Amino acid sequence: MADPVLRVQSQLTTRDLILLGWLADHGVLTSFQIAHALFPSVDYAQERLRALTQQLGVVDRFRPQRPDGGSYPYHYVLAQLGVEVVAAQRGEELPRKDRARKRRWHLTRRANLPHLLGVNGFFTDLAGHARTHPGTALTRWWPAARCQQTGAFAEPGDDVSAFAYTPRSRPDGHGIWVEDGQRVPFFLECDLGTERPLSRLVDKIHGYHDLADVTGRFWPVLFWLPSPLRERHLHQELTAAGVRYPVATAVHRETTGMNPAEPVWRLHRAALPPLRLANLALPDSDSGQPA
Repeated sequence: MADPVLRVQSQLTTRDLILLGWLADHGVLTSFQIAHALFPSVDYAQERLRALTQQLGVVDRFRPQRPDGGSYPYHYVLAQLGVEVVAAQRGEELPRKDRARKRRWHLTRRANLPHLLGVNGFFTDLAGHARTHPGTALTRWWPAARCQQTGAFAEPGDDVSAFAYTPRSRPDGHGIWVEDGQRVPFFLECDLGTERPLSRLVDKIHGYHDLADVTGRFWPVLFWLPSPLRERHLHQELTAAGVRYPVATAVHRETTGMNPAEPVWRLHRAALPPLRLANLALPDSDSGQPA
């Protein structure tokens, strides 16, 4: 009997493998996030997702119910065969047979699933922009857990002993955005308006200061916010706290209709019109090397 992983690998496209890798690293994506990031249309995406679910068996899906009735779009996670395909692609040990089931159970029951989807939506928005705009690319997308690994931000040529440090900052994600040769590493803080008071967001900057002291890289912190009012109040709090670390803010795409790659970013303490993400590169920061 043929090995299921070997059998299915021959039927997977490069785009399929990218999707499986994202689900391995970031847990869950909705059908609309997947379509925007990887496919030319929602219909095309849904057709391929049905094949990956029902025919090839590498992904599973679930559909949460809305509190006020109805349901959300399908949410996709790795099936056990998908977990094994990713492990084989990455040269990792064969995972436990119940790994996918346990992870699916955890994801479907986690109270902060909307926050995770908000973070992943930010990055799939960037990936979708890069797909349709030559000269742009999301060259790094790290989940929160990877950012917490000791020495996570050490690059080739760094003194490894200096990076034997577990960051106190807890970004929701880390990425590197490239546009027309301009390269911007950044940290993401996705806010759904549930963290009260705003001083809690401001307090997070101390951890980024500590990390920059170790790495020598002052990468901007991007606060992705639910409303213009909350954005304005955050800038007031940042000013009152005397924050000097590079911070930029923008409002969720659901509110503005604009992609985070576009001119939506307000740089704290800079009397400038909204900037493109690519324009947040800091001339005095070390941007490191892409993963």
